[in-house]
Amino acid sequence: METLSCSSVRAAPAKFSSRELSAVPVSGSATTVSRFSLPTMLFLQSTTAKRSSAPAKTLSSRIPAAITATVSTDSTDAVGSVRPKKVLVPIGFGSEEMEAVILVYVLRQAGAEVTVASVEPQLEVEASSGTTLVADTSISSCSNQVFELVALPGGMPGSARLRDCETLKKITSKHAEEKRLYGAISAAPAVTLLPWGLIRKRQTTCHPAFMDKLPTFWAVKSNIQVSGELTTSRGPGTCFQFALSLVEQLFGESVAKGIAESLLLCAAADNPGKEEFNKVDWSADHTPYVSNH
Repeated sequence: METLSCSSVRAAPAKFSSRELSAVPVSGSATTVSRFSLPTMLFLQSTTAKRSSAPAKTLSSRIPAAITATVSTDSTDAVGSVRPKKVLVPIGFGSEEMEAVILVYVLRQAGAEVTVASVEPQLEVEASSGTTLVADTSISSCSNQVFELVALPGGMPGSARLRDCETLKKITSKHAEEKRLYGAISAAPAVTLLPWGLIRKRQTTCHPAFMDKLPTFWAVKSNIQVSGELTTSRGPGTCFQFALSLVEQLFGESVAKGIAESLLLCAAADNPGKEEFNKVDWSADHTPYVSNH
């Protein structure tokens, strides 16, 4: 069973760390890169043994400027130093793994301090398709913390597990009362937020299988729906859009655009078909032979 770890890197190939990808020093340079993508890290590892005696280039030159300067200056502590914006992503048994992992990855790329919290008694949680997710902490340890964003992944029965967690309900309800950003995707808007009363009089979308549970007048069939502090989306296929919308609201349009470009999401939107990047025109001076085998 594949295991995605949100706090530490292990030697076993089935273990992945999203937290330790957030800050890695570059060999041969005094520069420390705050955020870079997984493809860049793999490229760095594959070329380490091939470096020449020439001065090494830092990874900061390869990363869009919008990503390397992601921490907003409106969040400061008592002594005036900048602190990252805090985001809570809760998970439970049956949460949709793509939605959870993409949310965490994209928000951390933007510079957010993301806490993955388990609503189960244990930190290891089996997701909806059998992948094991490892949370950073339990939801009880988040009760007295203040977050700039609470983002709920969907999936079943994960959305129901989130709904039934009284601690998470109190955190999210207080968060919404204070006019802070919150969001949900897939089944979570209808299964989790609706019973909590947190989508009242707000235009909302969700997975098509749960649209009939939403109040008819406020239900919207769109990939992304932003209604005040609430952002909702439809499912795994819209999760990158959902995460980037939350990044834009937290950090600004330029940061969201920079991350979209680094993930080649803009290129995918511009080239929806199967087009060759280096197209070659083939010609022959004879009739091609076609084998019957």
